[in-house]
Amino acid sequence: MAETKEANHSSIMQAARVAWPYLRRYRRGIAWGVFALIVKDCIGALMPLIIKSGIDTMTHQFTVSAMAMFALSLVVLSALKGLFQFWMRVGLIGISRDVEYDMRNDLFSKLASLSWDFYAKFRTGDVMARATNDLNAVRMMLGPAMMYMLETGLTFILALWIMLAVDWELTLLALSPAPAVTVAVLVFGRRIHARFERIQSLFSDISSRVQENLSGARVVRAYVQEESEIAQFERLNQDFIAQNLGLAKLSGLFMPLLQALIGITFMIVLWAGGRRMMSGHITLGSFVMFNTFMGMLVWPMIAFGWVVNLVQRGTASLKRIDEILREQPRIHAPEDPVDLAPGAGDIEFCAVGVAWPTQRALGGIDLKIERGATVAIIGPTGAGKSTLVNLVPRMMDPTEGAVSIGGVDLRQLDPLELRRRIGFVPQETFLFSASLGENIAFGVPGATDEQIRHAAEMAGLSTDVEQFPNGYQTMVGERGVTLSGGQKQRTAIARALLRNPDILILDDALASVDTVTEEKILRNIRGFLKGRTTILISHRVSTVQDCDCIYVLDGGQVTESGTHAQLIEQGGYYAELCQKQQLEAELETI
Repeated sequence: MAETKEANHSSIMQAARVAWPYLRRYRRGIAWGVFALIVKDCIGALMPLIIKSGIDTMTHQFTVSAMAMFALSLVVLSALKGLFQFWMRVGLIGISRDVEYDMRNDLFSKLASLSWDFYAKFRTGDVMARATNDLNAVRMMLGPAMMYMLETGLTFILALWIMLAVDWELTLLALSPAPAVTVAVLVFGRRIHARFERIQSLFSDISSRVQENLSGARVVRAYVQEESEIAQFERLNQDFIAQNLGLAKLSGLFMPLLQALIGITFMIVLWAGGRRMMSGHITLGSFVMFNTFMGMLVWPMIAFGWVVNLVQRGTASLKRIDEILREQPRIHAPEDPVDLAPGAGDIEFCAVGVAWPTQRALGGIDLKIERGATVAIIGPTGAGKSTLVNLVPRMMDPTEGAVSIGGVDLRQLDPLELRRRIGFVPQETFLFSASLGENIAFGVPGATDEQIRHAAEMAGLSTDVEQFPNGYQTMVGERGVTLSGGQKQRTAIARALLRNPDILILDDALASVDTVTEEKILRNIRGFLKGRTTILISHRVSTVQDCDCIYVLDGGQVTESGTHAQLIEQGGYYAELCQKQQLEAELETI
């Protein structure tokens, strides 16, 4: 029991620590909202006193003018109460929307800055759940929950103070069920918190399952796994429903229990208060005032349970959001980054090694690429080619050695400034759900239509675009689903060429096009590549044979290097690959 209380206290303190920087930005608005809340509650506490005074006055001497005065007083106070209640809600609940907006922006900025290893730990659906469902729970905690906590607390204090001043014995009798309310809140609050954490975790699992099935819909259909995936989703959904039903049962038991305790309180006030009025200890006005205050305390007692529910949900969700906000990217700018010289393009790998938790991807890589040179990296699948080129734009850092450009270690550079000088076409082509032109201009927001068309022409895409009904305004669908594999790759190449980079990296970027299209693209960009450092990764000898230097990577190490002619003479892996592909080409012509 003590450990659970300590854990709940720790969760609330952690939530306050995370939320405070956001709330502090709106401290003036919060102060105004709290002021309006105090004024509204004070007016609300004053109204039963006017009712008491009016009833007692009318009991002794009834006059129309006195009744009109009391009625007018109540109307004026009700109007003022409504006005300050409006500003209270605008100030406190409105600010919770602002905090949600800021937190969502910070969360997205954090997600955009995190390194690849974060996305290896967190599933996309889980991240989406935290950015939607959890943020909504946090908003409800920081807005309605905090507002009603302050409002009900102040209403309770004011009502209790006035009631004690009028008749302390009746007040103590009326509050006799209060310890039972406290116990119920503590017991149910802990269970609601644990249950909601489980529900949010299951919601993340469901979101991940849906996201994976939508992204991999073609694979699911190709392997006829529709029924299996539906069955797995149904199991997750059933568990999610069971947990929500459990939470509903807890809430369904909690709220009636509170209402029962409130009913007992009313019964005590009516019974004991009626007896004290009949015996002359209190007046009729005081008896009505007590009942009016008890009516005012009904909502605080009910709201208290609702607030506990919201706070428990909010703290659980804020903990999940903070887990992402506390993540630090492995790739970040140094405190005092070095400025890279204009046009720097010579790249050097010095004893570079990359080790994964399960295996070693690269080991002892020593090679230098001169500025303006076009080099190729070739080798069997899993040799470490993509890992090697991912080091250049600092998509990852080596675990051993160093990579430098222009003689400057990449870890001394600002990654953003470095990547602005690099055109990178990764092995996995990704297109956004936007128009073809917008996808090409993704890295250059101010690109003109002419520049987009020129980049598409160099990438061998312009002929295809002419056949599209809306040209460059054609929507390509999510992840470029409406385009062929070759069209998607050429769109990605056009995107990289449009950036006019100092360094161009094509990671197997021509694998989805035929050899004729490949030759056309290489011919188109030959002039563009002059003066730029270019790295080509390919499994085709035809793609790399004209490069200034070819490196063969195998087992994470450079095993061969030289020009096409030199590697043929060496008779190693490259020569065997060339001979094999020539034979395949001859067989295709038969």
